Amino acid sequence: MGALAITGGPPVRTRPYPRWPVWDGAERQGLIDVLESGDWWATEGTKVAAFEAAFGAFHGTAPAVACTNGTHAIELALSALGVGEGDEVIVPGWTFLATASAVLALGADPVLVDVDPTTGCIDPALVEAAVTGRTAAVVAVHLAGHPADLDTLTELSRRQQLALVEDCAHAHGSTWRGRPVATWGDAGTFSFQASKLMTAGEGGAMVSRQDDLLAAAKSFSDDGRRPGEWFHSHVVLGTNARMTEWQGAVLLAQLGRFPEQQHRRSTNARLLDERLRAIPGVHPQARDPRCTDQGHHGYLAFVDEAEFGASREAIRFALLEEGIPVAVAYPPVHRIEAFAGKDGLGPRRRGHPGFADVQLPVTDRLSGAALWFKTAVLMGSPDDALDVAVALAKIQRHARELGA
Repeated sequence: MGALAITGGPPVRTRPYPRWPVWDGAERQGLIDVLESGDWWATEGTKVAAFEAAFGAFHGTAPAVACTNGTHAIELALSALGVGEGDEVIVPGWTFLATASAVLALGADPVLVDVDPTTGCIDPALVEAAVTGRTAAVVAVHLAGHPADLDTLTELSRRQQLALVEDCAHAHGSTWRGRPVATWGDAGTFSFQASKLMTAGEGGAMVSRQDDLLAAAKSFSDDGRRPGEWFHSHVVLGTNARMTEWQGAVLLAQLGRFPEQQHRRSTNARLLDERLRAIPGVHPQARDPRCTDQGHHGYLAFVDEAEFGASREAIRFALLEEGIPVAVAYPPVHRIEAFAGKDGLGPRRRGHPGFADVQLPVTDRLSGAALWFKTAVLMGSPDDALDVAVALAKIQRHARELGA
């Protein structure tokens, strides 16, 4: 193939990748059912309850607790576990800011630790080193769908008497040694935001094998109510984080087609892993052999700029011109403006020192080297997925030209 598209050559792709989100008559009918029922509120309707039961069954647990979004799902889990003011919660330095902001919302202090250099998931050895007398919980993020080391983290949490929350916002369908994520720790949380592997535009859920945690989270999300009691009986101070019937209807349809989509993404990702390893300077996210399936919220690879011969940003812009949808990776949490300074955490947490002095070299390096391809690249045919490798190989051959 000739010159780079960014310098006037023909692009690798002119056809768009499959559109996301995917929907059909199942979502349409579900929404019509809600509309015509007049029961748009989950308290009076049936769709959210049906989704909670189905999503729990998908993970082999009791019904999930559905809520407004993935951020609130983390808050529900931590609140149900009794995390609050004066506690510390260990979180990875490379994640969406909500993993840390949810801790702050409960009055606890997030403690950032660095990540594994091959997967980008939280480093268990650094978790152990960060434990203090105030540590109440660990939040393990399954980055780009790859599970954190759940064997080590569950053992560590038991030994240190810490709660373990799995942030599964990227990891719908991921398994560790054949068992679904979200079922290894005390609780697992999910997001159904627009880019996620199941979506209703927004939404979240908490899964647990512990009925008492589910009951506490359900009560917290429903203004502190308990099932069967007077509507205006609020036994704890909670919040309103209820999912709507509209979202429940859409998510029931999304869950119905999820297994086929997951198989396609997983198959395409394995092909792409193999092809990308042959390109100098391109390193796919590592796959631990205990990860028996990966949900793949996008597709994650890292660039060694010296080996490739061009900067990550130059490569990213060149990929876009070649018709390959690639997103910007998360910035390190300690570099986000709201967290970096001593006064950036807002009036609720002025006593928190901020993260200006935190040093997370692996997080900084991976964030600066990441190419995070949108999930659409895995949603089509194998050839569609392999166009990512075709484009990267083309760019690498012209790396000197790109640099100039």
